[in-house]
Amino acid sequence: MLLNLHVKNFALIDECEVDFGDGLNILTGETGAGKSIIIGSVNAALGARVSKDVVRSDNSPAIVELVFETKGTKVNDVLREMDITCDDNVIISRKIQSSRSICKINGETVSSAQVKRIAELLIDIHGQHEHQSLLNPAKHLEILDEFGGDDILSIREEVAKHYKEYMEYKEELDNTSMDDETRRREISFLEYEIKEIEDANLSEGEDETVEADYKRMANSMKITENLSEVYGITGGSSGARGIDDSIGEAIRRLSAVTEYDPGLTELLEMLENIEGLTSDFNREIAGYLSDNEFDEAVFAETESRLDLINNLKAKYGNTIELIGKALSERKAKLESLNNLEEHVADLENKLRLAEKVLSEKSEALHKARVDAGAALKEKICQALQELNFLQVEFEIDFREKAFSAKGKDEVHFLISTNPGEPVRELSGVASGGELSRIMLALKTIMAENDKIPTLIFDEIDTGISGRTAQKVSEKLNLVSRGHQVICITHLPQIASMADEHFLIEKKVENSSTVSLIEKLSEEESVREIARMLGGAEITEAVLANAREMKDLAGKKLL
Repeated sequence: MLLNLHVKNFALIDECEVDFGDGLNILTGETGAGKSIIIGSVNAALGARVSKDVVRSDNSPAIVELVFETKGTKVNDVLREMDITCDDNVIISRKIQSSRSICKINGETVSSAQVKRIAELLIDIHGQHEHQSLLNPAKHLEILDEFGGDDILSIREEVAKHYKEYMEYKEELDNTSMDDETRRREISFLEYEIKEIEDANLSEGEDETVEADYKRMANSMKITENLSEVYGITGGSSGARGIDDSIGEAIRRLSAVTEYDPGLTELLEMLENIEGLTSDFNREIAGYLSDNEFDEAVFAETESRLDLINNLKAKYGNTIELIGKALSERKAKLESLNNLEEHVADLENKLRLAEKVLSEKSEALHKARVDAGAALKEKICQALQELNFLQVEFEIDFREKAFSAKGKDEVHFLISTNPGEPVRELSGVASGGELSRIMLALKTIMAENDKIPTLIFDEIDTGISGRTAQKVSEKLNLVSRGHQVICITHLPQIASMADEHFLIEKKVENSSTVSLIEKLSEEESVREIARMLGGAEITEAVLANAREMKDLAGKKLL
């Protein structure tokens, strides 16, 4: 669950901190006070795109930090996969500047994709206009599959795998369609490329060897000049006094005094070893210089070979291994073109088998969806009745479409809210308030199946009032018995159900407009409900009404 929210320098919020509790957390306030900014800041921390305009002051970044309790969830397992230290709490933060933003989990910098992966396990946010997505049938299929859980998702993964295989065969078969002249040209070009690679007779690692030989030969004169100078310095050149002469003189002088101090013998042995190493070094240089005679013909041959290898790399791959792979691919393609009829027949057979398997898997997915649809229909009808749809019919209409990675189903939610009227598409029947209640019904049903601990509803009460508002408040209260619910509302019926009640107000401080949030006591909550009931003037009668509403809600909570 969400334990704490800290926001700084974000939109109208200078700085605020909220400690949320279990059950139903209600946020209320006047229109425009900044209630949705609170939800916006949560979304921002969880990786949503935000405008640079949310940064309140150019001098400081906007900061949003969320603290979640994650004990008993899968989150810690996922964090360990990301090599992020974890315990029973997870801290997600985002620093937003005009030029960039930085996301962190438990102090480790992460990508927004990683934050979203974690957020999906922690929180589900229903925005103000999300219910409009119910007008899109693609959303209906998504809801049904989510409701079906692993029984559907596992089959859908198989369908996606076989669809990919089917499309690969289909694409390959489409690419084999060519006239005889095009086929002959393709064969001729492939034969030329194969011959070019095979004639080169490349060997593994040859490119590195040839390049090293070329580099050495191209710098042969420089190597010879420098080695000759080294040879002279070390005493290898005749007539030149080098370090070997100096070492010999040092040995003679040291030998002359070792009889007076036996401890000098070790130093003498070290000098004699150095003299031996110098002699060996000079012999190696002399051998290298004698063997390093520049051969113009060998150099030209090496240069030509290197050019050939580099040309093949430019055409077929930047390593000899990739050139070999290109050769194998061209041989396989040439063979298929030389035996095009057989190749086409083989592809057609593979395509038929792939289509057969895809059809079987799609049919299995369809049956699983029909079974899940029957259960979902029953639950939705019950939930809608609990939300004051007194006469409601709900159907899930399956329509077949062309194969896709999600199968062959197109799903449409149909509803009738008035007796005697046939079920129709949601877009032609449901009002904004009805869509809000349908979405709430779906959210509550999904909440029964998933393990997401926190649900946020931003103005789920759009377009409802009276008895319907009371029913919605009771449904939210029911959901909050098994989940933490955070809800922004304008309705006193919902606010009265609060386990924790927070007031958001807009004030002017230091000639600047800011939004503030504070937790309300029981009596303060009553006064806020009275404001929601009575408007600007709060009379004793309105207060009594608010207190009675709060008392009745308390009895429903028991």
